[in-house]
Amino acid sequence: QSLVSSSKWLQRYGLKRNKLSLSQILSQIGFQHRKDYVTTLGKPVASRYADGLFPQYKTAQDGSVYNLTAKKELILHFVDCLIGAIELYKQRMEWLTSESRQIFGVIQEQCIVIVLDFGTAAPAEFDQCRDALSMVLVEQVIQISRFNLIWAAQDLRKWQQKCTTVSEHTIKSAVMWLWKLDHMTAVSHTSSAEALLEAMGDEAVSS
Repeated sequence: QSLVSSSKWLQRYGLKRNKLSLSQILSQIGFQHRKDYVTTLGKPVASRYADGLFPQYKTAQDGSVYNLTAKKELILHFVDCLIGAIELYKQRMEWLTSESRQIFGVIQEQCIVIVLDFGTAAPAEFDQCRDALSMVLVEQVIQISRFNLIWAAQDLRKWQQKCTTVSEHTIKSAVMWLWKLDHMTAVSHTSSAEALLEAMGDEAVSS
């Protein structure tokens, strides 16, 4: 039962390779209990010879019944495979919710602009924001192709006029620019919208 429950969990989250979906496992550890149409009775009838001979499992998806015939060794093999697959999912979830990914998610686009809107953040919050942005630049932006930074302030500032190719040098330059920003620079009610419009004005930008 625990084997089937684990398989359902993996199937729900899309694990189709390695033949570990519920239907794939059932087809390898048993055979489907079939019905056939009996003319004299005028209805489909299921064979009864397997009743009591094999453990049976009824799937929730379509109500199919499987007679389970596998030996213990094969069951244990699938248990090991499922445990290994679940461990991979755990590792993936830990990675997805760690470091900069916990704050920003995973950046998948290859050309992005990060719009910085610090509002009226206190000095400590301002530094926390810059710490987080520095982390996402070093951990994630370094993996893509091109990027730019735009600061939403009364006097809108851009790190570069257009998106720039990612390299260790440009990432370091962007981090230095970020930490040179003046916390006391005034903001306006329209600065965020203006910064977003400026970001979208670069046709190469995908996000």
